[in-house]
Amino acid sequence: MQFIDLAKQQSLIKASLDERIQAVLSHGKYIMGPEIGEMEAQLANYAGTKHCVSCASGTDALLMPLMAWNIGPGDAVFTTPFTFIATAEVIQLLGATPVFVDIDPKTYNISPSLLDKAIDSVLKEGKLIPKVIIPVDLFGLPADYPAIEAIAKKHGLKVLEDGAQGFGGMIGDKRAGSFGDAASTSFFPAKPLGCYGDGGAIFTDDDELYEILTSIRVHGKGSDKYDNVRIGINGRMDTLQAAIVLEKFTLFPGEITLRNKVADQYSALLTDRVVTPFVPENYTSVWAQYSILAKDESDRQHLMTQLKNAGVPTAVYYPKSLHQQTAFNHLGYKEGDFPVSEEMSQRIFSLPMHPYMESADIQMIAEVLTSK
Repeated sequence: MQFIDLAKQQSLIKASLDERIQAVLSHGKYIMGPEIGEMEAQLANYAGTKHCVSCASGTDALLMPLMAWNIGPGDAVFTTPFTFIATAEVIQLLGATPVFVDIDPKTYNISPSLLDKAIDSVLKEGKLIPKVIIPVDLFGLPADYPAIEAIAKKHGLKVLEDGAQGFGGMIGDKRAGSFGDAASTSFFPAKPLGCYGDGGAIFTDDDELYEILTSIRVHGKGSDKYDNVRIGINGRMDTLQAAIVLEKFTLFPGEITLRNKVADQYSALLTDRVVTPFVPENYTSVWAQYSILAKDESDRQHLMTQLKNAGVPTAVYYPKSLHQQTAFNHLGYKEGDFPVSEEMSQRIFSLPMHPYMESADIQMIAEVLTSK
């Protein structure tokens, strides 16, 4: 059994995928070829934004807007400790200070009420200037953007949606990628919409930001590559990867429906044994992961061992919250500062999740988990 079955997906589009790749090999424009613009236009239309800027990775998609907003030393950027390091890594790379905010115990996304308090606390202390909020669409579920955007407006902060796991998710009829001042996503192969390497994209309606991002992506170029008007990065996405995303995107809307059917079956079968994921009313998750809560760390190990013995792969996202990791020791956080994140790290684990799971496999996994 596969945790994520990319081979099955590939088999459905193999002929057209080969044609896409061969077209790139034929025209030979491996960097910023025509498929880049084609992909950006399709994804912007899908997300409902004016602009899409592709880039080399989901990490670059987080870094580039912060660079465009001149985030740096003395600035506070608020985010969750219950996420992959890239979310906070980009803040620290620019010399700014990550300020962690605990998560909601039901959605695992950043808590708006605690966010508001954290901003007030930083303002009262007066050592840092609050600048940006980076909510994370964890496991495919959009964060509470109506509340977060209201808080940002009150304090005059930017919002950068970390939609690395959330592209395709929705709040009402508004899609992930369209929240905040800018949004990022990742095309890492394991993501709901992935390529066969690294890649990412940024979404925005801001014309000025768009122009700056396209400059930052190519070493801060101005009128040409030897007219550098700012410091940038080598953040371009390979044309071959854009071609792959374009072909996989033909399956994507249908795959979201299939992912939700898998999640619904899991939840119906498991609700009496573990805590199943919560999706608020009017929200749609894209189910980057299907993550459940065991009773405690011992119960998690017991359940994961049972599944391993039955040939079922599992994973833990995330076994250690960011404030507990060595790279952030200098921030001075201690155990107990973010109790919900810490508890989730001890109890959570993820089951196989992809659009092409067989109902019988889901049934078998549920039987293993619910057996004595």
